[in-house]
Amino acid sequence: MSHVLVLGANGQIAREAIDLFLKETDVRLTLYLRKSSRLGNIDSNRARVIDGDVMDQVKLKDAMNGVDVVYVNLAGDLEQYARTIVETMKSAGVKRLIFISSMGIYDEVPGQKYSSILDPYRKAASIVEASDLDYTILRPAWFTRSNEIDYEITQKGEPFKGSEVSCKSVAALVVKLAESPELEIRRSLGVSKPH
Repeated sequence: MSHVLVLGANGQIAREAIDLFLKETDVRLTLYLRKSSRLGNIDSNRARVIDGDVMDQVKLKDAMNGVDVVYVNLAGDLEQYARTIVETMKSAGVKRLIFISSMGIYDEVPGQKYSSILDPYRKAASIVEASDLDYTILRPAWFTRSNEIDYEITQKGEPFKGSEVSCKSVAALVVKLAESPELEIRRSLGVSKPH
């Protein structure tokens, strides 16, 4: 049974992923977020909840104890978060990272020009890519709340397809990657609903 640390456990995709992990796998979870009260009651003996800030390296390293996969679902100072997470994973001896970013960070979306609003996502992705971790970066399209799992992926360097994807679809890909740690190692994947 693998053990996944979810950083930013109250995020839209994270909440969907937690639900899928608990319903469809035997994965153990550590749910890490600033205010655990936001999660409500997680009724599972396979999930523990930690109140914590990602910038608290001591607490973060402790949360990584016994973890096989770190799944990052954060907003805010992504560049600094990425730097801290990569350093902490290295010191904790954890290799597998799944990191949510954004479409457009490589100017790969046809018909759209790169915007500076994506700088934090691009810088965070650069930090992850420069690490020696077994990472997979996910670059989802605009989120929908559709109750569906329907997605296709594009690799870094390929034109991005589609313009939207359900949170549940991205969550399903996170679960698949966490359960099959050999998949898509050191890759950056665009994720969108097929046309």
